[in-house]
Amino acid sequence: MIENIHWLGHDTFRIENDKTIYIDPYELRSRPPKADLILITHDHFDHCSPDDVARVAKDDTVIVTIAAAAQKLKGDVRVVKPGESLVVQGIPIETVPAYNVNKFRSPGVPFHPKESGHVGFIITVGGVRIYHAGDTDVIPEMDDIEADIALLPAGGTYTMTAEEAAQAANRIKPQVAIPMHWGAIVGSASDAQRFSDLCEVEVAILTQEG
Repeated sequence: MIENIHWLGHDTFRIENDKTIYIDPYELRSRPPKADLILITHDHFDHCSPDDVARVAKDDTVIVTIAAAAQKLKGDVRVVKPGESLVVQGIPIETVPAYNVNKFRSPGVPFHPKESGHVGFIITVGGVRIYHAGDTDVIPEMDDIEADIALLPAGGTYTMTAEEAAQAANRIKPQVAIPMHWGAIVGSASDAQRFSDLCEVEVAILTQEG
């Protein structure tokens, strides 16, 4: 399945199987393939980009996101909260919480508060469970996540640091962990490598595609 997972920079992925799935499309390059399903973890500009959604949406594309992001989007938008399950375009989707515990924009005010209801997604594609964590720190809910592939933010500042992301991977124990949220805005290749060095599971550091 790894060869069907395309990292498009930052937190953006395109997953190809019977369906074409985008997660948090942002600053898409060239001429991206059209989407059957678009998942958006939260409403921040670098995750919920109406212009990028419009570039890949077609008449029957389904968008799954939280209410705050849905207000910015057009089309067939399904609103979710953490802890829900649904099936869209034949793809089983589970939503899990995503929030900060130690990353603050000002004292006591996290960048991603738990009460905002931001989500990560677990999708099952070709029998493989893929977890996209969204923007989050290491949180207790990760102990209950079962995933074959985990896409984890490792850039720090707004999300887990490389060290924290490795802790998350070692708790979730996927077959493969993939670092994200580096190379744009925050985080660098050294963060991705540090994450890999500290993980007790296999790591794939993907090359950004256009």
